[in-house]
Order: sequence, then C-alpha cells, then structure tokens
Amino acid sequence: MREEVVELVVDSVKKAGIKTIVSLPESKFKELYPVLAADKDFNYIMVTNEGEGVSIAAGAWLAGKKAVMIMENAGLRVATEPLARLGLSHGIPVMMIMCYTGDIGERNWWGIPHGITMEPLLQAMRIPYIVVRKTEDVADAIVRAAKHINVSLYHVAVILTGDVVA
Repeated sequence: MREEVVELVVDSVKKAGIKTIVSLPESKFKELYPVLAADKDFNYIMVTNEGEGVSIAAGAWLAGKKAVMIMENAGLRVATEPLARLGLSHGIPVMMIMCYTGDIGERNWWGIPHGITMEPLLQAMRIPYIVVRKTEDVADAIVRAAKHINVSLYHVAVILTGDVVA
C-alpha cells in the first residue's frame, strides 16, 4: 500500500469519527498498521483472530465508541459466526475494512479461495459492502460506510482492491 493511500485511509477513518481500530495484521495492509498503531488519535487493538476482533469492535460500539475491524478478507470466514450472532441476533453492528485477496488478477494461488468465498458470505449474511478499486474512491467509501452503520444498525464492509492496495 502506497504512502499516499495509507494517509488517505487514516484521514478517512478520522473523518468518519472512528477512534477504535481493531486489527489482525496481514500483508496487503502491512504499511497501514504501524501508522494506525502510532497515531495517538486511535485506540489500536491487535487481535489473534478475526472472530475475536469483530467481537471487540462490537463491544466498543456498545460502549458508545465508533470502531472498525481491519483485516484480510479470508478472516471473514473466521468471523462469520460472531458476525451472525452480533448482527442478526442482537443488532450490534461492526464496520469492517478488508483487502480483496483473490480478486481478478490475484498473483497467489492460495488467495483465490478468499475471493471466491467473500462476496457470497457477505451476501448470505446480508452485509452491505463497497468494493473500492480506485484510490480516489477510498475516502467516500469509508465515510459512507461509517454513516450507514449508524443508520442501519447493521454490519457494513469496505473492501479495498486494485490500485488501492497495489
């Protein structure tokens, strides 16, 4: 992820009023995590798996704080049960920012299943999402998603791919 994109994501998360960052670091966002962790405007929480992460983000929501879970899209499979429980059973929303590993043009064979399963899982759980392929669309997507979660009281995902994570 280029430095300009890292700055754009950080600025957009701030503009959206998000103060709690929960993450399970992965390679496509590797330049983003240290910047978020070092920024004194954020409460940065690193987790051991995505199910734990979405649960912590949901706990922040219950405490009246805006949070986002930042992860690889493969983590959606790990987080499916907590997301279903939190959103469908209890109405507790979680905002997610994910990379789109396995998108068309993926260079790693092991990434393909992540792309194949992500959108069908989001659709099955009725989670609205925005796929962002261009850097100039990042800020709008993050801010819109943060507004949507406040209105819908349900999960939302921003998925970064293309020149955004190049």
